[in-house]
Amino acid sequence: MGRIRSFLVIFVLALVSLPAFGQDVAVRASLLVDPSLDAPITNPVIVIRDGKVEAVGTDLAIPSGMRVIDLSGHTILPGLIDCHVHIAGRPGDGGDTHKLQESVAYEAIYSVAHAKITLESGFTTIRNIGAGNYSDAALRDMINRGVVPGPRMWVATRGIGATGGHADINGWNSDLDLPGYAQIADGVDELRKAVRTQIKHGADVIKVTATGGVLSVGDALTDQQYSYEELVAIVETARMLGTKVAAHAHSPAGMNDAIRAGVASIEHGSLIDDEGIRLAKEHGTFIVPTLYTLDFIIDEGPENGIPAYAIEKAKAMVVQQRERLGIAFHAGVKFAYGTDAAVFPHGRNAKDFKILVEKLDVQAIEAIRMATMNAAELIGVEDQVGSLEPGKWGDLIAVAGNPLDDIGLLEDVKFVMKGGVVYKTPNHP
Repeated sequence: MGRIRSFLVIFVLALVSLPAFGQDVAVRASLLVDPSLDAPITNPVIVIRDGKVEAVGTDLAIPSGMRVIDLSGHTILPGLIDCHVHIAGRPGDGGDTHKLQESVAYEAIYSVAHAKITLESGFTTIRNIGAGNYSDAALRDMINRGVVPGPRMWVATRGIGATGGHADINGWNSDLDLPGYAQIADGVDELRKAVRTQIKHGADVIKVTATGGVLSVGDALTDQQYSYEELVAIVETARMLGTKVAAHAHSPAGMNDAIRAGVASIEHGSLIDDEGIRLAKEHGTFIVPTLYTLDFIIDEGPENGIPAYAIEKAKAMVVQQRERLGIAFHAGVKFAYGTDAAVFPHGRNAKDFKILVEKLDVQAIEAIRMATMNAAELIGVEDQVGSLEPGKWGDLIAVAGNPLDDIGLLEDVKFVMKGGVVYKTPNHP
């Protein structure tokens, strides 16, 4: 059955065609905003050769005969990075009913569609932080092989969670189980094996649920779902295999033990306390805040099939979330951009920028840094993406205007290039 499922995923992905391979090209615009620079560059020229940045400068000489893309009136930025995506998911998934009704092939097809939407919204790299049936690993591989369009992907495959916890399927008849959804493991030995299993099946990062969640049935946000010893076992095993750990955590007890255990990132971090801030700074732990997802649950949840219990959890947390995360950022905790896309429709990934700027009082350039250089550092690919420096991939986007004056422009990306291939232009959305 496993081989048949894998074949179905690959077969479905293979049906989707890509745009033609990119040529060597120079891109010209009115402004370049790149957090790796001391200041924005006016009238920039970016030379892309063999899919990678060769040169960047103001009024740079363009090699003879090279194709030129003129984006006058636009601002160029490095391709954006979302560190918390569920590429196979869609709003209402918290109800879990669809998991009992739909085959693996559904998941594959949704994933392909969502990958295209995500790329065209300006996110040229994502970290997929959990998917059932290893569909994200298959999608990553098909994108890398050039079979389907999509962002660069680093994937967590199946998340690891405790029995009855956030990653488990709760609230159903006890005879029902969905073994392909997440790997449920308890105790040090089971958890070491779970980490090895996910890496065996293609995980680039390990996802663990350290506390309760918003969309899960039967747990509270304050629940600590793994002990410190269990979290250490997860981190140690992943580290031996060259892999980082991302810990879902909303509340202090599980969050602080996860930081002490050595996770690379705290996903959500909603109710981080002063001790968590101190620990995150001490350990260099990233917070991946997911902000717009609560707004969507509260404002659009009922008509999108999000359960009432989840809406109540979101309402109870949203004000304190913005307060505590704002305090953490301004105290010097490292932040990497992440959204929890799937809770809300894919393609709205840029919605968090406005909340960062307007509610957490983050400067626009710092919000952009979270979604470029910081995100690349968290994933461990800062030598490949995150800025438009020579030798890195030619992943860039453009907006009509200056996002430093209006961060909301990032919600309307006009141009997308990934590895020198153009996927979206102002005239052909």
